[in-house]
Amino acid sequence: MVDDITFDLQAILYGGETTMIETRLTKLLGTKYPIIAGGLQWLANAEYVAAAARAGTLGFITAASFPDSGELSAEIQKCRDLSQGNPFGVNVSMFPKLVPGERTQEVFELLVKEGVKFVETSGRNPEPYLPMLKEAGIKVIHKVPGVKFAKKAEAIGVDAVTVIGAECGGHPGLDMIGTMVQANVAARAVNIPLIVGGGIGTGEQLVAALALGADGVIIGTRFLVAQEIWAHELYKQKLIDSDETDTTLLMHTLRNTMRALRNETTGEVQKIEMETPGNLEAMMPHISGKVGKVAYETGDWTKGAMAVGQSVAFANKIEPLSTIVDTLMNEANSSMARLANIGGGLDAMRDAG
Repeated sequence: MVDDITFDLQAILYGGETTMIETRLTKLLGTKYPIIAGGLQWLANAEYVAAAARAGTLGFITAASFPDSGELSAEIQKCRDLSQGNPFGVNVSMFPKLVPGERTQEVFELLVKEGVKFVETSGRNPEPYLPMLKEAGIKVIHKVPGVKFAKKAEAIGVDAVTVIGAECGGHPGLDMIGTMVQANVAARAVNIPLIVGGGIGTGEQLVAALALGADGVIIGTRFLVAQEIWAHELYKQKLIDSDETDTTLLMHTLRNTMRALRNETTGEVQKIEMETPGNLEAMMPHISGKVGKVAYETGDWTKGAMAVGQSVAFANKIEPLSTIVDTLMNEANSSMARLANIGGGLDAMRDAG
């Protein structure tokens, strides 16, 4: 909550660089800033995650991007080398239900063996795996689309919870509660460190999230234009040219709503959903993650269901991730200075009265 947040007020009030924002999240993670660099399927590799680590945030390698255990192990070791001693984690996205051939147990065993310190889970209840992870000293952050799931995650003993609002890229859940409401409801409902996300891409929004009671934010779409993201430059340029209206929702009839970049594929899937609701077989050739991966490789953004949130409005240039983080913190610095000035004015008014 807000009482647990410490800012470098000297820097804020006198125009210097903000060197520290300490919250329960930064204490848990050992990071400089209360920012999570969201796991991005196919894109969150060692280079990106290590860049997030060096910039003072925490990133997650997406385990699903490396279906071969040897490749995942090598990517973790590479990230450890590139991170220069700064913390990083691994994202483990589980299917809503256990399915034949799922590698979740195997992946967690690998993470324990590799000495990974932080894991982000999503998709379903991670409770069966918590004893193994806790025994290994791994901190678990569970990502959910609603407050009721956050309360359950707290009850089973995760270390922190991420609650995502409707503006996010990817899967915002079925209730579609906006981040402004979701964040404050969650802050009043859970007692463990709280991360909020969905449409967040500026330092002003970071300050707002902290004011609402969160301990930090998760950012995905805003970081898609980082130089360390391997996706084709034409794809990144499309994001730069887009605004907050250039995403759309699909897969409602599968009860797995997704926010994606508006393109030919999303239009085709929406047509299928109108004509034959819930027809997964007809949709699969369009929504398969492998189609999206090809789009990242070729730059042909017209094909594939590519997760993009409304914060694409803030993706304005291709630059190093550290530069984007510096911009965010400068914006947060300016936002706090404005609040300090407002507070001083209110104090003067009260004194005069």
